Amino acid sequence: MKASFDFKDNNVFVFGGTSGINLGIARCFAAAGASVAVASRSQEKVDAAVAELKSLGSSASGYALDVRDAEAVQAALAEHDAAAGALDILISGAAGNFPAFAKDMSPNGFKSVVDIDLLGTFHVLRSAFQYLKKPGASVINISAPQAFVPMPMQSHVCAAKAGVDMLTRTLALEWGAYGIRINSIAPGPIADTEGMRRLAPSEAIANQYKKSVPLQRFGAAEEIGQAAMFLSSDVAQYISGVVLPVDGGWSVAGA
Repeated sequence: MKASFDFKDNNVFVFGGTSGINLGIARCFAAAGASVAVASRSQEKVDAAVAELKSLGSSASGYALDVRDAEAVQAALAEHDAAAGALDILISGAAGNFPAFAKDMSPNGFKSVVDIDLLGTFHVLRSAFQYLKKPGASVINISAPQAFVPMPMQSHVCAAKAGVDMLTRTLALEWGAYGIRINSIAPGPIADTEGMRRLAPSEAIANQYKKSVPLQRFGAAEEIGQAAMFLSSDVAQYISGVVLPVDGGWSVAGA
């Protein structure tokens, strides 16, 4: 992987960074010279991601935790701060999803996605505040087109991600005085991710998704990583409170 940005000496923490889009983001920062920490619920996935990031030259570390557990998030960030120092870049990307019509969804199913996506994002950002470099830190929340494009069988995700984007905008107002920038990235259909496997379980459905994208293809996780590096780079120092779709024009076409 050829890095387009230089993040040598940067300290990056990617929550949800052991698979899919978030692992792609972690890979990009590692290849660009950053020290990268990742966190997710599976110790096995954490260990595999850390090994991969180290193979790219990063001094990587990992933590097994659930973002719904505020105390576990706080403990991991405190441990990481003691070992590596203040965070230059924070990515909050842990998420849950399953397709279901609202009339068929249990209250617990709806709550689970909101708890992971929205409450989990709050836990990560609230706990990380004291460990962010001030001024200069970049915070990126991984949102979704469902935040602003209503989709059938996605009422839980639509509600949760809309909350994530409003949290992004609100904290951009509150934390701007500390020199912290906060933005959201809303990835479109990304190949080889659990989300697309669930939303497009057959080749026929996947082809329908591709045809709905103006660029006529799925994106790659590394393309989301490139967007994250842009938003965290020196050339984006005056960008904060933005929700950036990286979706090949999918949301413009109404998904």
